[in-house]
Parts: sequence; C-alpha cells; structure tokens
Amino acid sequence: MAKQQKLSIKMPEKVLPGVYANQMMVSHTREEFVIDFVNLFPPEGVVNARVIVSPGHLKRMIRALSDNLNRYESRHGMIIEASDPQTPEGMQN
Repeated sequence: MAKQQKLSIKMPEKVLPGVYANQMMVSHTREEFVIDFVNLFPPEGVVNARVIVSPGHLKRMIRALSDNLNRYESRHGMIIEASDPQTPEGMQN
C-alpha cells in the first residue's frame, strides 16, 4: 500500500476574504467547464470569479457539493428555494 503524502495548501491573502455571488453562469467545451460567479445587482452584474475545470473534476465537485448539502439539511432542515432570479438580457445560465 502506497504511503499517503501530506499536502500543504496555501491561501493568498487576497483570496482569504472570499467573494459574494448571487448568480452563476456555466458554459463548456468538450474539454472543460467554465463557471462564472456573478454579483448581480440590476441594472448590472460583475463576474467576481471564474473557475475552469475538467469534466471529471466537475463531477467530483458536484458530488462533494451534494454530500455537503445533504449534511447541511440533515442538521438544519430542508432549504426552501426562492424562485429563480430573472436572467438579464444577454446573460445565460
């Protein structure tokens, strides 16, 4: 059995506070998915972060998010979804 290697992950100071997003846009090519996180306050929105991942990694992200959502709802109760926000003209979900 291979010995597991310790991994050290560093977070740059400018990334530490995080960014707020209330909208997300997803697009893809055959080789990658592009996820844009948007802070949308009509009449305009700003893309705060763009994450580009492989299709395989996106599947792992979806699984991790689903697992965490299930744990959250087990502890805090079912999340009641608001209606989908209207997508401004020229933007796609």
